[in-house]
Amino acid sequence: MRTGTRTAVLTLILSAAAALPALPARAATDSHLTGRLPSGAAYLMDVPAAWNGTVLLYSHGYRAVGWSNPAENAPAPDTRDKLLGEGYALIGSSYATNGWAVTDAVPDQLATLDLFTEKFGPARRTLAWGTSYGGLVTTTLAERHAGRFDGSLSMCGLVQGGVANWNSTLDPVFALKTLLAPGSGIPLTGFAGQPAARNAADALTAHTDAAQRTPEGRARIALAAALHDIPVHNDAAQTKPRPADWDAQQANQYQAVRGLLQVPAFSWRQEAESRAGGNPSWNTGVDYTAMLRRSPLYKEVTELYKEADLSLRGDLARLHRAPRISADTPAVRWMRRTSVFTGRLTLPQLDIHTTGDALIPVPSESAYRRAATAAGAGPLLGQAYVDGPGHCAFTTGETLAALHTLEHRLDTGHWDTTPGALNSRAHRADPTTEARYAPYHPAPYPRPYDLAHPGDSGPTKA
Repeated sequence: MRTGTRTAVLTLILSAAAALPALPARAATDSHLTGRLPSGAAYLMDVPAAWNGTVLLYSHGYRAVGWSNPAENAPAPDTRDKLLGEGYALIGSSYATNGWAVTDAVPDQLATLDLFTEKFGPARRTLAWGTSYGGLVTTTLAERHAGRFDGSLSMCGLVQGGVANWNSTLDPVFALKTLLAPGSGIPLTGFAGQPAARNAADALTAHTDAAQRTPEGRARIALAAALHDIPVHNDAAQTKPRPADWDAQQANQYQAVRGLLQVPAFSWRQEAESRAGGNPSWNTGVDYTAMLRRSPLYKEVTELYKEADLSLRGDLARLHRAPRISADTPAVRWMRRTSVFTGRLTLPQLDIHTTGDALIPVPSESAYRRAATAAGAGPLLGQAYVDGPGHCAFTTGETLAALHTLEHRLDTGHWDTTPGALNSRAHRADPTTEARYAPYHPAPYPRPYDLAHPGDSGPTKA
């Protein structure tokens, strides 16, 4: 990967996983504990002298194999410092391993909570919260270990679950290979190791880069982006395109498509496959024509195909005829057992998401709403949306507003998730930064998969 490309990709994906700087000096009566759990995971605990009785168990985002892996107990330094100033105890672990580590993360987080209780006594209130992949960990804790918590907060979380995530990640790369690199033999699953995954990523990225230089190629990249619901404004460094500026919209999506190819769709997939014992995703039986028509990006795709004088119907027919990818049944079973949600919440959970998230597109929230509603837990799930680009790109005020909104639900028994209420809380927490909560209804997730729907049980039921 070229240095410039690596920098751009890591800018997109590291917002929820970067290590926090060292704590500033605090009063001697405050407690700052670090150490190792029996699993080898590091833990971090900060407890103010004037502890308010609430402990926040933070689950950090995805870290690839080879990345640094420190313990974290908050998503950002300013958020951490404000919460400590308000009297919250903050704890968290590093997880024993990097990668798709939910089977390590959940027991490590519970062990951290056990150790906190041993050292400081039981909390009056215990909340789980997490960002990005940590949203998957948080929601797993909420569903499977509800007795340990009073509520949960998922921020930009991977709440569609593991099978849906890997299915949705497969769709755009399948379209790119079929339309831009037919006959190339580039593998999309089943990599022998990281070198094979990187080689495949580089090969498909090269075809995508070449395609971006032609109107036909740009239209096809937009089609692939639409299958993953990649937003047209997904990075704060981008200019927000006008509603009918199809070329600018596609240019922004292209940046995110490159990032998807260079890391999650190949390298991260290979690591997850190694844990699952095979490929946990498939596109057998998938109707890409119907999927595209349901996408909020359908209009953009049709206009770019017109500009390129290219047949959209013909390309969709090529996708229909192309040999499909089947899942490995044991891998699907492993992912269902470890990383797929039931929707059976028994305590309140608030989810917040930025509308311009390319790494975990905002329709993931529709996927979890679908699961919770089918499981009869819809009233326990609150959701709110920040109108802005980027992954986990929340201000300190917006983050604290979400936490205090969850606490309001626990105190009163009802949700107050209107944009006005959230923005008011955000302003009180951080008057120096504009709050951006706004009315928003995410599109349906392209291929949802949860344990609340029997029809999701097998690869042919996608």
